[in-house]
Amino acid sequence: MNKKYFEFYNPVKIVAGYKSLANLPFELKLIKGLNPLILTDKGVKEAGLLDKVLKAFSGSTVKPCNIIDNIPSDSSVKIVNSIAKIYKSSGCDSIIAVGGGSVIDTAKGVNIVVSLNIKNLKEYEGAETIDKKLNPLIVIPTTSGTGSEATYVAVISDPDENVKLAFTSYFILPDLAIIDPEMTLTLPQKLTATTSMDALTHSIEAYTSLQKNPLSDSYSITSIRLINKYLIKTLKDGKNLENRYNLAIASLLAGISFSNSMVGIIHSIAHALGGVSHLPHGLANTIILPYGMEFNFEKCNKLYAELSLHFDIYDIKKSEKENAKELILKIFSLQEELKALAGIPIKLKDAGVRKEDFPKIAEKAVLDGSSIFNCKEFTEEDVINILQKAYE
Repeated sequence: MNKKYFEFYNPVKIVAGYKSLANLPFELKLIKGLNPLILTDKGVKEAGLLDKVLKAFSGSTVKPCNIIDNIPSDSSVKIVNSIAKIYKSSGCDSIIAVGGGSVIDTAKGVNIVVSLNIKNLKEYEGAETIDKKLNPLIVIPTTSGTGSEATYVAVISDPDENVKLAFTSYFILPDLAIIDPEMTLTLPQKLTATTSMDALTHSIEAYTSLQKNPLSDSYSITSIRLINKYLIKTLKDGKNLENRYNLAIASLLAGISFSNSMVGIIHSIAHALGGVSHLPHGLANTIILPYGMEFNFEKCNKLYAELSLHFDIYDIKKSEKENAKELILKIFSLQEELKALAGIPIKLKDAGVRKEDFPKIAEKAVLDGSSIFNCKEFTEEDVINILQKAYE
């Protein structure tokens, strides 16, 4: 690997801050999205967040062509294909995704199908299979974790094969991301905890991946500092706009970082846990994070020591390896704190994962696209060892 060479790309326009949602109609006009299809889920609708989006259209000539408000937490290629038909029959010209990772990735998938005029999303599975600009896509995240509003990756399940499919292309990047902290105020404690840990995992893996670079490092470090400062504060005071804003920005920065440097073994296992055991992605990363870091320790301890500084635990009197170990202990301690505050499971057994599925999870993990960017090669046996440590 030539460490002096790297690529960095993120053309997503960011509109962030209090009341930034009010800019939605104006921004749609700029990108010629006059009849957008809105995609969201039941939780967002029930929390009144969809109403906030619709209110933004008051007095504007831009109006939604249709609304799909039942996207599941684990969306699939079948759902994408069915929504694409509704998009076409409704005369839509753009998409607005209002929600978390599943909604946003679904929107990316739908945009591929309608823009390329195909019938099945699976035709474009893989990396850089898309060769032209897609229709306008606007993302309004309601969680602070996936960073999907600024990534060129979509992960969508294929229930027939019991696997998560990855779609990567610079063309699927959203045109616009609106980061309004009011859209995350109603996020429950558990989801606040697990989505933030997803963002933290993005940043740590991006900082230690084989494709890391100076620009992605700067985004990762800032994201980590924000999560370290604001995650526990937000769990204790979820209605505080400043707390929510900073977590949202941390998620955005982590998304930009890993979209350019990629992730590693932790995400490989998390993707496999999602495909086989249907474990929510943020929760999977929350549980696996410290164990994946332990596995990478010999290759990454220098980088972990550097990151300990941004967790405010670096001790100049300790060695590099000692500071690196302190960082992993900090993550274990953070898990316990999240369990106490938000009631999230921090062991695979408590999350409903079955031991008999370990071989299948391991098989899918080593084949996951993230595996090639990990700082250390790993086998199915390595994955099973990590799963056993994380089990109980």
